[in-house]
Amino acid sequence: MIHVLHTVVYLVLVLPACSTEEPSCKFQERFQLSSLYKKGDIILGGIFEVSAKTIAPDMSFQSKPDEWKCEGFDISIFQRAQTMVFAIEEINKDPHLLRNITLGYILYDNCVKLPVSLRAATALIGGLDGVFTDYNCQGLPPVLAIVGDPTSTNSIAISRLLGVFHIPMISYYATCPCLSNKQEHPSFFRTIPSDAFQVKAMVEIIKHFRWTWIGAIASEDDYGQYAITTFSEEIRNIACISFMETIPKVNQKPKILTILNKIRQSTATAIIIFASGVDITALVKEIVLQNITGKQWIASDGWSTSSALAKKENFPSFGGTIGITIRRGEIPGLEKFLLQVKPNFDLNNQLRNKTNQVLPSKICTGTEKLEITQTAYTNVLQLRGSYNVYKAVYALAHALHNMISCENGTGPFKNNTCANVQNIQPWQLLHYLRHVNFTNHLGETVAFDENGDVLGIYDIVNWQWTAGGYVKIQTIGSFDQSSTHGKGLFLNESNIQWNFDSGKVPVSVCSNSCQPGTRKAFRKGEPICCFDCVPCADGEISNSIECIQCPRDQWSNPGRNCCLLKEVEFLSYSDAMGITLTTAALFGASFSCMVLAIFIHHRYTPVVKANNSEMSFVLLVSLTLCFLCSLCFIGQPSNFTCIIRHVVFGISFVVCVSSILVKTIVVLMAFTATLPGNNTMKWFGVMQQRCTIFFLTCVQSLICTFWLTTAPPFPTQNTLSQNAKILLECNIGSSIGFSCLLGYIGLLACICFFLAFLARNLPDTFNEAKFITFSMLIFCTVWITFIPAYISSPGKYTVAVEVFAILASSFGLLFLIFAPKCYIIILKPKSNSRKALMGRSNVTK
Repeated sequence: MIHVLHTVVYLVLVLPACSTEEPSCKFQERFQLSSLYKKGDIILGGIFEVSAKTIAPDMSFQSKPDEWKCEGFDISIFQRAQTMVFAIEEINKDPHLLRNITLGYILYDNCVKLPVSLRAATALIGGLDGVFTDYNCQGLPPVLAIVGDPTSTNSIAISRLLGVFHIPMISYYATCPCLSNKQEHPSFFRTIPSDAFQVKAMVEIIKHFRWTWIGAIASEDDYGQYAITTFSEEIRNIACISFMETIPKVNQKPKILTILNKIRQSTATAIIIFASGVDITALVKEIVLQNITGKQWIASDGWSTSSALAKKENFPSFGGTIGITIRRGEIPGLEKFLLQVKPNFDLNNQLRNKTNQVLPSKICTGTEKLEITQTAYTNVLQLRGSYNVYKAVYALAHALHNMISCENGTGPFKNNTCANVQNIQPWQLLHYLRHVNFTNHLGETVAFDENGDVLGIYDIVNWQWTAGGYVKIQTIGSFDQSSTHGKGLFLNESNIQWNFDSGKVPVSVCSNSCQPGTRKAFRKGEPICCFDCVPCADGEISNSIECIQCPRDQWSNPGRNCCLLKEVEFLSYSDAMGITLTTAALFGASFSCMVLAIFIHHRYTPVVKANNSEMSFVLLVSLTLCFLCSLCFIGQPSNFTCIIRHVVFGISFVVCVSSILVKTIVVLMAFTATLPGNNTMKWFGVMQQRCTIFFLTCVQSLICTFWLTTAPPFPTQNTLSQNAKILLECNIGSSIGFSCLLGYIGLLACICFFLAFLARNLPDTFNEAKFITFSMLIFCTVWITFIPAYISSPGKYTVAVEVFAILASSFGLLFLIFAPKCYIIILKPKSNSRKALMGRSNVTK
């Protein structure tokens, strides 16, 4: 809004003074401006910040306001003005550029204030003496183009004014990205890169040094505000801003104290400042006065090469500053030209008075030789702003040269016409300026893109202390936005001088990076760069940002920084438990075979015959299978073993329990058969006993067949039961099938136990019913306790419990049923005779 107001003020002040009835028109009042002037066929204007400060007039309007008073003299900026003069003189002497045309100039001092800059701009487009002639009052200004203004805020206002009249303006130091908007600034160009590129360079530096916790300060103008806004957006995904403050243009003291408190309180080491040297002078003085050290300053191009700030007294606080600055150039012949300037003859009275403040004596004769001085004016080793001025003048010269070199019929204007060299219009120069493209003596290509910008090429500098006792601004790298080799940033870190005791790259983070095995836990209400580090959970590893679950077959190491293959666990033949169970199974099977051999050998003896020798043989064979089937549960599971172990287990135990059941029934029937008239045994003879065992076994076989055809057991890797181990086990497939298999065995065992319990007191020569009762009691007890033990046992112990139950129940049946008989057969052979048997029968009767 303020910029529109400036334009309106201009129109109100100037245009009403124009009249078609008057021979000329004038400004309502004459401006007193410091200037340098030389006539020429074509006049180029220039606006520079030669004065260091201004004193505003009294605006109470109780009397006519005085002119703005400009004070001080920035001799380094005066070098830029003289560089424009030098470039124009050099072009006028060039036989190949703008032949037969002489360039003139009018240069104004803007006194570092927008109102003065606006006055200078209106003076340049209105007339050299403040008078509009009939000719220029109708629209043709005496100045065809303007080089300047150096500040973004002033350039925004002036370019909007010049855009109305289509007058080209080339700034050598205004960097605000907003000036790239051709809708608002159609006639604006610049030879300094936009801050959009400077911000990218800043971001690349911050990324390079891994600074993630940044303080940001900007001046209260378009340059600072646009830059810090763009910076905060670009840095969002890379780092966090600890604080963001603005340096006001007026009444700085209170705000500066607030900024200093923020700097002290913040843990950010790296602090970036977007401002000009003039704007931060008061802040720098206060920082040095309060001895604030231990900060890494990052300077924008507005103050990174300021000799007024890079001084010995500021070095304790600002030493090691890293800055972005425009590319340094060399201008042959400029130093000689600068040294030939004579204050008495080459400058107007106002500027000559200002030179007295910096030259050897306060009262100058005007004939002094500048060779005897050592000032920023004569220093041509760091030509940055001056080099941009030089390129701007040459860009205008080449555009004019291309314009006057046009041949009718090939021109860019209507009907392929060319511009009238005797009446060049500013808008015609705009066309050629947009397409200008030349290579200067340094081999640098000068051209503007569609936004009037040049490529973003910067030098990276470092404030260093020299052995000579002064501060040197040393180039340590560069940034080229057009680079095709990566990100365009080049830094020679070995040349950087850090102002820290360690001499190493400073660290600027809110929280240190999490160590391997931990992850970030963001703090509520704080930026994402501030976090705590918490250990990862078991089975997870971290990449220092977040925890990642290990694959199913892996587990985290104790440090939680890598995944290790889980230990594979199963009941192996090689471990102690496997060896013990295998030995027990083989012993049981061997013992069963040995008993079977004894029974076969003594099959005709009374003991064997009295205990249903055929059922005893079947029982011993099935017990042998019961012992051997336990071996299928040991070793690494496979499809075959997973299926065969349950099938053999189920069938062998059914045969075993069925045999005992038949033996029990035979005992009951044998007792009832002794009663007069009872023929029970003929209904449960040998054939019926065999059929009973076969039938009961077929039922179990059908259960197994149904189970295996619907959901058979299969080997699986259990990664959930134990964190650091993979349990190789057999999945039963169908829990219903497995339950039916066990349930059926349990049912037969319960029936057998019930019948044996009923027959326990029946008279029997060898107490067969009692032994069966005790053996089935142990059998049932083992399998009842098996269920909770099986469920609660971890890993391979689950299988071990099942094997133990098989062996325990088998040994119980083997010893309780057959051990007493073997004792008689082997150790009491006399009792194994018909006479002894009859005697025992009489006793029991």
